[in-house]
Amino acid sequence: MDLNSKIAVLDQICRIYDEFVAKLDIACKKYCADCCTRNVTMTTLEGYLMATHMISWEKSGLFENIERAIPERRFRPQTTTNRLADLCMRGEDPPEEENNRFNGTCPLMKDNLCSIYQVRPFGCRCFVSKKDCRKQGYAEVDPFIITVNNLFLQFIEHVDSQGFSGNLIDVLKFMESKTNRHNYKRNTLDKPDTGLIPNLNITVLMIPPEHRVKIKPILKDLQGILEKKWGG
Repeated sequence: MDLNSKIAVLDQICRIYDEFVAKLDIACKKYCADCCTRNVTMTTLEGYLMATHMISWEKSGLFENIERAIPERRFRPQTTTNRLADLCMRGEDPPEEENNRFNGTCPLMKDNLCSIYQVRPFGCRCFVSKKDCRKQGYAEVDPFIITVNNLFLQFIEHVDSQGFSGNLIDVLKFMESKTNRHNYKRNTLDKPDTGLIPNLNITVLMIPPEHRVKIKPILKDLQGILEKKWGG
């Protein structure tokens, strides 16, 4: 699948998710930014889309914010969603992730608003809460929504299976490079030396038994996108 097709598929995946969220009763509203930290993870496909948006819409100054955030501590994943699912299927222990909460606002935020909201990564898009985090100090997410979120994360990683994943700051710093964007577009990226980890195709879906019936319509829509654009 070429890059334009991948971006088109990502757009359709996000549309399906937005339709799902539109039916939920959630507390997340405009200017609610307590959860907008620098701990978001995403794929290089999302990073490419965000970086080109920042350049095309004269928001290149945001890369300076990214640069300033490089020395700050942040969550850097050791495994992707699909690799975690694969390890669990094979009965192997996943690598330990850092459990410390790293505070700090996302470097793309300005006045409690996201500067690249139109192309925000799925890791931001899927963070929905039934309760106002500002009032109770934490998010409250229904278990079925967590299952849905993991499913979408698996499909997005699958689409970008030749790419990498990592912290938002690391991915955007990597995609700031014109050479890296060019190589990514041509599917000729070398393994980055920037804390990014390789993506993986879907080998098994992370759907618990109690959610398998309810999630079928969403799964059918996602599979339909890949069959139409990719042949499976």
